[in-house]
Amino acid sequence: MAVQRETQTGVSVRRSSVVDDVYDAINERLMSLAIAPGARIPIDLIARELNVSQTPVREALSRLEREGLVHKAHLIGYSAAPQLGRKQFEDLFNFRLLVEPEGARLAALNMTPAALDHIESIAADMADGGTPIDRTSRYSRFARIDSHFHDEIMRIAGNEVIRTTLFNQHVHLHLFRLMFHSRVTQEALEEHEKLLAAFRAGDAVAAQTAMREHILCSRDRLMAAFE
Repeated sequence: MAVQRETQTGVSVRRSSVVDDVYDAINERLMSLAIAPGARIPIDLIARELNVSQTPVREALSRLEREGLVHKAHLIGYSAAPQLGRKQFEDLFNFRLLVEPEGARLAALNMTPAALDHIESIAADMADGGTPIDRTSRYSRFARIDSHFHDEIMRIAGNEVIRTTLFNQHVHLHLFRLMFHSRVTQEALEEHEKLLAAFRAGDAVAAQTAMREHILCSRDRLMAAFE
């Protein structure tokens, strides 16, 4: 069993997996905008707040840099990635509408019982897996699993160009930073269920339509961030 210890800020860090927990703590702050877009992330301050050495903080930030959520600049250090602008937002959704419905169609054609079981388990985990400490950690966790869910669909589709391009944009993680409330998660779960129903039925056209509708609904929900 992992040994836990409470920090002065109330964040619990397990000794058996310090880097993972530091990653989770910083990720939650980024997703909830507790660390504002563009703000510097002082390694020494984070280490003191989480009551850990600077080494796991550096490792966690390096991982977040690979995911596009933080940037590192020479002689400056780490800072939170800037928030998406409206033009970037629109460009990303236009790109998604071009490629993800086709990816869902291909995934339906390539779906095997094992692959379906796998994405069903991811969807179930997204809906009710685990008990997050608070609303912030729940939202951060949902965003990461949502990203994994969409990536797995693209993996099953078998088009690595589409999958790699989407993954490298870290679309879902950035989009979730735009709108931090439960409506986004609940409505996304309902739309995911329509997509899963199409996969269960082996209906490629329905999967393509469900993905397109999901992306359009997501765009409409998140557009409020620019109003």
